[in-house]
Amino acid sequence: MDESYRELLIKQQYRLYKDHAAVKLCHWMKESMIHGRHCYKQDFYGIESHRCLQMTPAINECSHCCSFCWRVQERDFEVRDWAEPKEMLDALIAHHRLLISGFKGDPRCSKQMFEEASDPNQVAISLAGEPITYPYLSDLIKECHRRKMTTFLVTNGTYPDQLGSLDELPMQLYVTIAAPNEEIYKKVCRPKINDGWGRLMKTLDLLPSLDTRTVIRHTLVKDLNFGWVDEYGKLDNRADPDLIEPKGYVFVGASRQRLSLTSMPSFEEIRDFSSQLGDIVGMSIIRERPDSRVLLMAKEDLDTDVRNTPRIRSRNRKI
Repeated sequence: MDESYRELLIKQQYRLYKDHAAVKLCHWMKESMIHGRHCYKQDFYGIESHRCLQMTPAINECSHCCSFCWRVQERDFEVRDWAEPKEMLDALIAHHRLLISGFKGDPRCSKQMFEEASDPNQVAISLAGEPITYPYLSDLIKECHRRKMTTFLVTNGTYPDQLGSLDELPMQLYVTIAAPNEEIYKKVCRPKINDGWGRLMKTLDLLPSLDTRTVIRHTLVKDLNFGWVDEYGKLDNRADPDLIEPKGYVFVGASRQRLSLTSMPSFEEIRDFSSQLGDIVGMSIIRERPDSRVLLMAKEDLDTDVRNTPRIRSRNRKI
């Protein structure tokens, strides 16, 4: 990693370990500790925002340069020294504790809240980059589970072979479908690889056989990939997920260099899209958060609390 890239990441409040792993405090974690406002994932899945470790084991590795991505892009370099999972997790938790240290003296943050935040029990493996490229991902997930931490993993779906070879799966697996067809995929996701769409289709075909809860996320950008409900529905039926999260693009970070405020669909537009999609995939809206422009869809009103049913199938899968 060159020094200018490192300095940029640190300026943006990332904390790094061995040039490839990183942690950063989520906006909602800070809101939770100071103002009692929490992330939509707390409403949807029962995780506690102030106890969530937002991290990545592969900050720079990604097959996409998505137009809606708020992360730093196009700073590719080769990782030569991948950290072992336990030492990496320990180091990132230590960084996390330093990042929250200022809350200890803030009168708006209770002592109990601070102490709980210092002991994260949820790991969001999703901060930046493509986490599946980390060669010891299974062992990292095992280490998290050994510590009784719940785990969410987010992937762009272009690494089906690596996903299929994991011998320890996260408690919840997200796959992002950010385009209804290959033509729009190339415009929106701007893949660095030639066969990205084909790889994504292979991942969708793999999902029904995976023994964990699966979520399809649609990140929707107005005038770019928003619409085409029938085509999204066909892809969702192919993936057969437990849950679907339609989510509106938010004008933040580096995406502001490529998009505009008008690229953000309203919550009402996302809700209308979700209702139409539900008719196609046989799902209903079971949760919603207007301030985050996101809804949760399922085939029935499931207990989606990851702490209650961390490794139990919500229904029989199609193998």
